[in-house]
Amino acid sequence: MKKLFDALRDALQRGEDAVLVTIVASSGSAPRGTGARMLVTAAGRVCGTIGGGAVEYKGEQIAQDILRTKRSRQENFRLYKNDVADLGMVCGGTVDVYFRFIPAGDADVLRLIDQCAGIFDALEPAWLISELTEGGLSVYSEKRGVLGDAVPPEVIAALGVRPAQVEAGEKVYYCEKLLQPGRVYIFGGGHVARALAPALIAADFACVVLDDRPDFLDPADFGGARTRRIDPADISDVLRDLTENDYVCIMTRGHKDDMDIQRQVMRSPVRYIGVIGSARKQRTVKERILAMGYDEAEFDKVVSPIGLDIGAETPAELAVSITAQLIMVRAGKGTGPRDWKS
Repeated sequence: MKKLFDALRDALQRGEDAVLVTIVASSGSAPRGTGARMLVTAAGRVCGTIGGGAVEYKGEQIAQDILRTKRSRQENFRLYKNDVADLGMVCGGTVDVYFRFIPAGDADVLRLIDQCAGIFDALEPAWLISELTEGGLSVYSEKRGVLGDAVPPEVIAALGVRPAQVEAGEKVYYCEKLLQPGRVYIFGGGHVARALAPALIAADFACVVLDDRPDFLDPADFGGARTRRIDPADISDVLRDLTENDYVCIMTRGHKDDMDIQRQVMRSPVRYIGVIGSARKQRTVKERILAMGYDEAEFDKVVSPIGLDIGAETPAELAVSITAQLIMVRAGKGTGPRDWKS
């Protein structure tokens, strides 16, 4: 979402009108689910996607019409194969798409984007609220309250994890989480981390790369991920920052550092701990950590070898494997390492 906001700000500041296209409801086998977005200007689609294919092509055409009429509206796409209004898709279902016109230089929207910068940086729980009747746009943060257009209290009370439409009086609001909470802490700035961080960022994860070597902490080597210098033997400062929404990937330059970090993060509230290396290595590490006073239950979150078993060998392949596993965890597909490795 941050990339889309940045692209919208750039377009408005260049003096271009824009259309924010959002799937606000879907059913059946639609190509993209509720919450998919794309940004369209006179130059065409500039950011995001609502699924590609005929739906996106038709959506871009409608967006160009919106740019001409300067009026927001909602459209329903029917995806039944034999329907007269069929768009040529083989998957069945319906998609409701809202096209919000945003004029060049819109001061209210630009102010809202600027206000959201701190929310993105801090990964604060927040919701994007689009009023579908008259086209209002707001953000609600538990810390900052309502930013942008006013929102009725009953809409705020109905905010949840999943995107939803909420009726309040004669108006309808589409509400969704502004960003996925939680960061991925990658311990070790080697070759795998250099492939992994950009892959995770592309999948909308926020990443921090941690190493004890200054030469391995250039953000440019990790697709712009944040970097942080640590002492592997004592990461107490990092532990204070970890939450139940965070993920840990351990891939330092040596087994000792891997084990030092693993034993420290095992008692943190993070939802995932992945350690690079073989199953044999992890058995040896487990024996040593158990001898330090840890118990079997504290290994429940540990995944080693890290990533899905797709036969990955190169850093790029491992990055795909690990990113796919973290997507599964984020989506709630499975309750523990056995599920994530299947």
